[in-house]
Amino acid sequence: MGLKIKILPIVFFTLAFSFAQERDLVKYVNTLQGTDSEWALSYGNTYPTVGLPFGVHFFSAQTGKNGDGWKYQYKANTIRGFQQVHQCSPWMNDYAVFSLMPGLGNLVVNEDARALAFRHEHEVAKPHYYAVQFDNGIRAEISPVERGAHMRFRFPGKQKAYLVLDGYIKDSEVTIIPEERKIIGFVNNGRFVPGNFKNYFVLVFDRDFKSFGTWENTQDHIKEGNLHDTGKGVGAYLEFAPGTTVEVKVASSYIDPQQAELTLKQELGDAKRFETTKNKAFDIWNKLLNRIVVEGGTEEEKATFYSCLFRANLFSRKFYELDANGDPRYYSPYDGKIYSGYMYTDNGFWDTFRAQFPLSNILHPEMQGRHMQSLLDAQQQAGFFPTWSNPGMSGVMIGNHAISLLTDAWVKGIRTFNPDSALQAYYHEVTTKGIWGGSNGREGWKDYFTKGYIPYGEIHESTAKTLEYAYDDFCGYQLAKAVGNDFYQNVFARQMYNYRNVFDPTVNFVRGRQVNGEWLPDFDPVEWGGPFTEANAWQYTWSVLHDVNGLINLIGGEERFNAKLDSFFTMEQRIEYGSYGREIHEMREMLLAKMGQYAHGNQPTQHVPYLYNFSGQPWKSQKQVRMVMSKLYNATEKGYPGDEDQGQMSSWYVLSALGIYSVCPGTDEYVIGSPLFEKATITLENGKRFTIRAINNGPEQVYIQSARLNGKPYDKNYITYSDIINGGDIEFVMGDTPNFDRGISSKSRPFSLSPLSVNEGSVR
Repeated sequence: MGLKIKILPIVFFTLAFSFAQERDLVKYVNTLQGTDSEWALSYGNTYPTVGLPFGVHFFSAQTGKNGDGWKYQYKANTIRGFQQVHQCSPWMNDYAVFSLMPGLGNLVVNEDARALAFRHEHEVAKPHYYAVQFDNGIRAEISPVERGAHMRFRFPGKQKAYLVLDGYIKDSEVTIIPEERKIIGFVNNGRFVPGNFKNYFVLVFDRDFKSFGTWENTQDHIKEGNLHDTGKGVGAYLEFAPGTTVEVKVASSYIDPQQAELTLKQELGDAKRFETTKNKAFDIWNKLLNRIVVEGGTEEEKATFYSCLFRANLFSRKFYELDANGDPRYYSPYDGKIYSGYMYTDNGFWDTFRAQFPLSNILHPEMQGRHMQSLLDAQQQAGFFPTWSNPGMSGVMIGNHAISLLTDAWVKGIRTFNPDSALQAYYHEVTTKGIWGGSNGREGWKDYFTKGYIPYGEIHESTAKTLEYAYDDFCGYQLAKAVGNDFYQNVFARQMYNYRNVFDPTVNFVRGRQVNGEWLPDFDPVEWGGPFTEANAWQYTWSVLHDVNGLINLIGGEERFNAKLDSFFTMEQRIEYGSYGREIHEMREMLLAKMGQYAHGNQPTQHVPYLYNFSGQPWKSQKQVRMVMSKLYNATEKGYPGDEDQGQMSSWYVLSALGIYSVCPGTDEYVIGSPLFEKATITLENGKRFTIRAINNGPEQVYIQSARLNGKPYDKNYITYSDIINGGDIEFVMGDTPNFDRGISSKSRPFSLSPLSVNEGSVR
C-alpha cells in the first residue's frame, strides 16, 4: 500500500503533463484515404471507417449495393445507406450488417431508388465523426462507441421525414416498439460463421414515430403499421415530423438481445446529446494518435502518417463484450458457444504478421497479450489456429502465421500464454490439413517434411507455400528454443532451411519443383502465379525473412546479391500473366509504381527495400525506403499502392517513417531504414518514451551519416524491442550523400540464421 501511495503522484503528474502537451492530431486523418478503388485497381480498397480503435463494430457510408465488397467508392455520387460494418477486405466481404437511410417526401425503400446525391465538399470523414450534407438538404452524422454508434439526421423543410432500416442480405428480424421509440431485432448475414450466428441490435430514437411499418428487400414489399416481421432481408421504416432532427443510439451484440440492451446502457447511457459521443470519440482517437508525435516534415507527410496510424489501429477487431460486472465474454465465431474472456478477429495474418503486429507490440502490449491467448482459445474451439478470420475460420491465403504472432510476442516479453501449448497446437497445425482453405492446417505437409519442399502439381502455389512454411517453422524453432523445449526445437531445426530446396542456382531464383525433384520447365522469372501467390519468382525469391545470409550464399555472395537487388528495383516492368491468364490488380499496381519488379502493393516484397542492411550497403536501403514512402503513399483517396489489408500497408508506412521495420518477426529486432521526420516521440504503455531524432533531415538528406543510441555511438543496422520499450532515444545525423563506412561490419548486420560463406559474415 505504501508503494502505491508513493507512485500515484508521479503517475498523476505524468498523465497531467501528457494531457497538457496533447495536440490535435485527428485533424490530419483522412478516412477517405484509399477509397478510390475498384475490383481491377486498388488504391487501398478502404471505406470511410468511423469507429474506435479495434472496435467491435464500425460504421460507414454505403455507395455500393448490399453485398458488394466495395461498399464505398470515391467516384460514386450517391449514398444509399449508413451501415454497421465489420469488413476487413472487399475480397472477404462483410457480415452482421444493417443500415439506416434517411429520406424526404414519399416513402422509398428500394436501395437504388432511395440513394441520395452528394458531393465530397459536403462530406467530413474523420475517425470519430462522419457527416454528409445531401443535395436535398438532409444532413447525416455518425460518431462511434466501441460496440455501437450515435447518429443524427437533420431533415429540412416541410416534407415527410423517413428513416429506413435495411436488413441487408440473408435472414433478419425486426420489432418496432413505438412507446419506447425503439427497434430491436437481429441480422445474421455472413459467410464464415456458425449456424447459430446472429447480431442482435437495438436502436433507440429521441423522437416519436408519426408512422411506421416493416418491409423486405427482396421484393421491396411494405407492410404499413406492422410491428414485427422476420425473413430474408426484413427491415423497418419510421416516419418523423417534417423538419425535425432525430438522434439514434445504436448498439448490438453477438450474445443475446439482453446483452445488446446492456451494451447500449454501458456505452451510450450517459450520452444525452450527440456531441457528447462525438467529443468522447475524438478524445479517444486523439489520445492514441498522440502516442506518436512527429515533428518536422511537411503537412502532407503528417497527414499521410496519421491517416496510416489510424488504419494501423483498426484490426484485429475486438470480438468480446462486457457483462454487468464489466468482465469480458464472447460468442465464439468458431463453435457458436459463449465463453468468458477475450476474443479478437477480422485479420489475415499472411498480410499483418509482417508489420501490423510488430507495431502493435510496441504500442499495445497489454492488448497483444490478450490477443495471443485468444489465438490458443480459438485453436481449441476450431481445431486449428485462425489464419484469416472473418469472423470465423476461412483458411484464406497461405502459411501458418499464427506462430509468427505468438513467437514475436514471446521474444518481446509478452508472455501471457502457455508456450508448450502453443507449440503443441502448432505441431498439429503443420502435420494436418483442415477442411477449410489453403492456410487451414498445412497443404502438402508430408512432402514438405520428407522431400523438403512441396511439389508443384496437385498443390497450387507450392513454392510460395514452401517459403512461408520455412519461415513459420523458424518461428516454431525460435519459440521452442526460447522456452527450452528440445522436442519441438529438434522438429523444426531442419525444416526452417527448406527454402534452400526450391532455389535453383542455375537460374538464381526460387522456382517450381516437381514431385520427381525436377524443376518446372519453361521458367520465366516474371511469370505470375503457378507456384507463386499473387507474385512471380522475382518477388518471392527474397522471401527468406529468417535467413537472409543463407539467401546471399545461395545467390553467390554479397556482390551478386546486391546487383540482383539493384536490378529488382530498376529492371524492365515486363509481366507474364501465367496461371492467372489475365492482368490481376496486383500486376497493374506494380506497373503504376514504376519500380521495376518491386510490387509494394502486395506483401511478399514489402521487406525487400531493407535487405541491403544485410549485405553491406545500408545506404541503398535508406534511399529506397524513402523513395517508396514519397512516391507510393499519400493521404488522398488514392493514398495506397494496393490493398491496405487490415493495417499492414499503413503499419509499413508508420514504422518506416519512424526509421525502422520488422524484417523478421519472431526476433526482437527492427531493421533501420531512413526516418522521415526530424523528430518522433513514442509514448509507451509503461509511461516511458522513446525518441527518434534525425538531425539535418530533408527530402534529399535521406542517408544516415552517424547514429547515437542513448548518447553512445551506434553503428548497427537495427535496434531491439527492448531499446524501444525501455525508453530512451536514438539520434541520426542525415546527409544527401551516402556514408559508405557506416553499418557495413559483420557486427552491424541484423539477425540471420546462417553465417555468410562468402566475404566477412555475421555469425549471430
